[in-house]
Amino acid sequence: MTHPLASLRKSLACAYPAAASETIALGAPALDRRLSGGILRAALHEAYAETAADAPAATGFALALARRAMAGKNKPLLWARQEALTAESGAPYPPGLADIGLDPAAVAFIRVRDAREALQAGADAGRCAAVGATLIELFGDARAYDLTASRRLALAAAAAGAPIFIARVAASPAPSAAASRWLVRAIPSRPRAANAPGSAAFAIFLLRQRGAAGQERQEWRVEWNRDRGAFEDRTFDAPSLSGPVASLPVGGTPGEGAPPTAERRFG
Repeated sequence: MTHPLASLRKSLACAYPAAASETIALGAPALDRRLSGGILRAALHEAYAETAADAPAATGFALALARRAMAGKNKPLLWARQEALTAESGAPYPPGLADIGLDPAAVAFIRVRDAREALQAGADAGRCAAVGATLIELFGDARAYDLTASRRLALAAAAAGAPIFIARVAASPAPSAAASRWLVRAIPSRPRAANAPGSAAFAIFLLRQRGAAGQERQEWRVEWNRDRGAFEDRTFDAPSLSGPVASLPVGGTPGEGAPPTAERRFG
């Protein structure tokens, strides 16, 4: 019997041949070599945070990938977020978006009650050619995000030619139609002169990449270079910092800066 994931990959490749080849380079040479050039553009990708403490790191990593995908496109980012995440890890933080290189005014943020609404909003946005990238944040082992839901998102991304990113917090990886799956943790930023904030730094584990069976769970340490709009290979261990570190796109007091309505643009 044909495995449903194998059948899905075949249908995507036949229906959208361009989606199988165009990639987004992450910017870090060693990592891009491992990824054979980068991640697929017209595809679904997952970033996991094992605990709520690493939620800003997983979200920041996904937003940085979106920034890479949107470079030169002059299109907005649609960010759909499950409401429970605001209480767990704070509200979206516009200066953190700017620190990644995203214009807060070009981010359409939607706060929804549950995973089902987040997935529906993300799927609707993902089908729209006017959207440069889509980010969906989910909390916990959301039952609504199953193989069927991930397939729907993968098809939407392939049809529109733009990536959809899923950031999952306090969840266990499960079979899905994602082209790549990452586990993300925060690591200390590199110290700078005058105790200035360092660049956001991540420990990322490649759990799955389509077409690369047998090479899962490889770890990479990278920093985000806002000026280049790219990741850089981290080749050293930085000491822990007692001072400020780089802003991440979420944080602060829960509810602080949160949108007063279900949808708004930052700026």
